[in-house]
Amino acid sequence: MLTSLRRSGLVRVIAKRLVQAVPVVWGVSFITFALMNLLPGGVALALLGEGATPSAVAALNIKLHLNEPFFTRYGHWIGGLLTGHLGTSIATGQSIGGILEQRLPVTLELGILALLLSVAVSIPVAVFGAKKPGGLFDRINIIVSMVGLSIPNFVIALLLILAFAVHLHWLPSAGWAPISQGLWPNLRCMVLPAATIAFALCCNQTRILRADLVDQMMSADYVMFALAKGISRHRILFRHALRNSLFGFLTVVGLNLGTLIGGTVIVEQIFSLPGIGQELIQSIIARDTVVVETAVVLLSTTVVVANLLTDIVYALLDPRIRYERAS
Repeated sequence: MLTSLRRSGLVRVIAKRLVQAVPVVWGVSFITFALMNLLPGGVALALLGEGATPSAVAALNIKLHLNEPFFTRYGHWIGGLLTGHLGTSIATGQSIGGILEQRLPVTLELGILALLLSVAVSIPVAVFGAKKPGGLFDRINIIVSMVGLSIPNFVIALLLILAFAVHLHWLPSAGWAPISQGLWPNLRCMVLPAATIAFALCCNQTRILRADLVDQMMSADYVMFALAKGISRHRILFRHALRNSLFGFLTVVGLNLGTLIGGTVIVEQIFSLPGIGQELIQSIIARDTVVVETAVVLLSTTVVVANLLTDIVYALLDPRIRYERAS
């Protein structure tokens, strides 16, 4: 009975999130396609240059099917996405699948490293800050977190480059080395970009986890009961309060995935990483609408899927979520 209830609740969570995710992805695809088609000048004129004759522009519009009605072109494009035919780049003629095959591993590696770094730093910093609220370490932690949330990614990137690449000469300021050239050369190129994205994530996650831990240690009934039994605050914090706070922390990490993926777009451009973010910016400049539209849908779908996985993990960890959905 309990097993059936767990499965039923988990299936309901997944089904509900999928129902919510489909309109979101469709809305992003439609808005992106519409905005790219509302840009002044036209794709053909951008590709041919300002000196192109009207007849040459008209011929290229016909060749690229840009003279067709808006909803016809949108239907062809979205149909291609659903059937796996991603099309080709207008600017270079390269297949979208080939572009993604080259660029996607770089963005995935950057995102995973940034996420792992932010989690690995934020949990111990938040715990030690909550161990003595109002202490010197806790005050420094709060100040750094507030400052980190106020500084944009590109400023953090420039400061890290100035410190570790220009002055200390420890790490390269830009460039990319694939893993095939060795793990250490690859990681040296990824440290500064990953740290740039992870810094803001870490500040947000640390602030929220620290606040939840302090609240539990000061007012939770089970903490008062444990203290009355003679259990040390140190043991309560690490063995009980931290475990309970990880549920909320997991939610924050899931919500930060959108910020993480958005940060890769700017960071890849700054550090010259050949990922999806750099390709997206270059395609926007070149008015390569097919690449832009496909890249935006891919990134938005990644965020939606990541949030769906977060909800599933949350439901697996907290039985109350499954029971509430099943009831």
